[in-house]
Amino acid sequence: MVAQPLEELLLQDLLEESERTLTTSGVWSPRADAEALAAHVLGVPAGALDTGRAVPGDAVRELRALVARRAARIPLGHLTGRARLGGIEVTVTEDVFVPRFPTERLLAWGLSALAGTRAPVVVDLCTGSAALALALAHARPDAEVHAVDLDPAALACARGNAADRAAAGDTPVTVHAGDVGDPGLLAHLDGRADLVLANPPYVPVGTKLLPEWGEHHPRQAIFGGTDGLDVIRKVVGRAARLLRPGGALAIEHGDAQIDVLPVLLAASGAFDDAEGHRDQEDRPRYTTTFRKAVA
Repeated sequence: MVAQPLEELLLQDLLEESERTLTTSGVWSPRADAEALAAHVLGVPAGALDTGRAVPGDAVRELRALVARRAARIPLGHLTGRARLGGIEVTVTEDVFVPRFPTERLLAWGLSALAGTRAPVVVDLCTGSAALALALAHARPDAEVHAVDLDPAALACARGNAADRAAAGDTPVTVHAGDVGDPGLLAHLDGRADLVLANPPYVPVGTKLLPEWGEHHPRQAIFGGTDGLDVIRKVVGRAARLLRPGGALAIEHGDAQIDVLPVLLAASGAFDDAEGHRDQEDRPRYTTTFRKAVA
């Protein structure tokens, strides 16, 4: 059966309709998501939407279909295929973690830790889409940036994004396939890195999550063992080898790990006292420290 043509609708009316649908479904940012989806369909920046414009019937149909999928709690980034971090936009697929706004704070701290360091060496562990590594390279074109992941789908996405950003004029980022627990990983950088960043899988297995994370993200990007620390332990060990004395480390984590991570870092014997940080919603989100100086 052929679908009947739809009449044009004002964008303002369509946004209000979309917002109601998303609110009813429990989406936490219904207006922002409605605008992001409308901008995606109309091919304009989200901040440039003209709510007084008429939306053609075919675009109305497309937007309603996307809103219905978002109402089913499919992540916004998986619908648009794009995500933003640190002033850049990257491609994301259903097989990779969609960067979240709390990671902006992690990135900002990392950049501040590099202030005064010329031509820094930076490693992003568990890179996923490589958004964090690429955002840092965008902000610091003098940096030598390496990004690491184990998952083939994530690596394909990361390499595509790295190629796109290099084509746009950013300093190229080198993407490596590897397990952060491998003692030989990036051995040529041991003792040379000025900054190590990591947003590893940290959710304990069995934790009940919102559908966006529990149902529509790849499990290997979310869950980190029974206590959520399986990969974080490897990150701590790998960072201890990579960092030069005085080099900086920042690890994103869950709420409950704000008190655990400093204990892990202290137990390694490689780091100074750790500091926990909160995100934009005042929730514990990442921990930072520095490699101990050589005695």
